[in-house]
Amino acid sequence: MIKINSNPLEVMYQDGRDSFPNECCGFMYGSEENGRTIELAVPVVNSKEGDQRRRFEISPLDYMKAEQFALQNKLTLLGVYHTHPQHPAIASVHDLEKAMPYFSYVIISVLDGEIDDIKSWRLYDEKREFYEEEVLKNNEYQTI
Repeated sequence: MIKINSNPLEVMYQDGRDSFPNECCGFMYGSEENGRTIELAVPVVNSKEGDQRRRFEISPLDYMKAEQFALQNKLTLLGVYHTHPQHPAIASVHDLEKAMPYFSYVIISVLDGEIDDIKSWRLYDEKREFYEEEVLKNNEYQTI
């Protein structure tokens, strides 16, 4: 299960709406003290050359900066979010090829510029396949 606080959730949703019809992407930070909780989402430039409507890429330099940011702010880099414009929030073969075992991969479906669905995916430790994590949004697990 992954919990997403309201502020990072809105950052991800706004990034998805603003980037439509292209895919957006960003990093998710938080803690694992009481389960995996996303406390901060930071958009990053989609550095994919070519068709950004169907692919995203995060540069190695941006990954390095994200790790440094996490250390400096006493947070854990928990994963990456990105959107699927005009497609469901289901992990693709391309997503699987790029995935790392520890990270959560939150995918947001954006249809006609509006948020449609959100799902999170993680790799099984021993296999190169995803399983779906339950997503709890802030208003589903806390009173605000």
